[in-house]
Amino acid sequence: MKASFILIALLAALFVAAPATRAQGVRSGPDPSTQRDPDLERDSLHNLEVARNYFKLKKAYVASLKRCEEIIAGNPNFTKIEEVLFMAGQSSLALADGKGKQRPDLYVSFDGGEKKTLTSQQFREMGRDYLNKLITDHPDSEYAREARESLRELETKPN
Repeated sequence: MKASFILIALLAALFVAAPATRAQGVRSGPDPSTQRDPDLERDSLHNLEVARNYFKLKKAYVASLKRCEEIIAGNPNFTKIEEVLFMAGQSSLALADGKGKQRPDLYVSFDGGEKKTLTSQQFREMGRDYLNKLITDHPDSEYAREARESLRELETKPN
């Protein structure tokens, strides 16, 4: 009789304490924001390596930007998203200045069913957006300092 009373008291205590624990933000299991799909990570890493090759070796900024955008759209929680945002920003700024081996008009987007190319100003704005997102979301990133410098240069540069 005494044992069953103790068991009932323990169960009651658990039912009372469980909601309080949950209310304090204690979770069971790993944090879902840190769980990553290994296949998606592998695919994103491959795209990053290709984007790096286009960016650094070939100066193919349109191709680099497209690969970065694919990663950002498909895997925004990618472990190396800071580098992706930085490279997307730098590629956009290079295209705004007409640099590289690819013409900026090769970057095509579709608005509805209409094919659209960007102006230098639009590339500049896109570059600003990517670099600002990097600084805002990852202020301690190794790329944040360089992103801030690029934005400062952009402010002093005539359009």
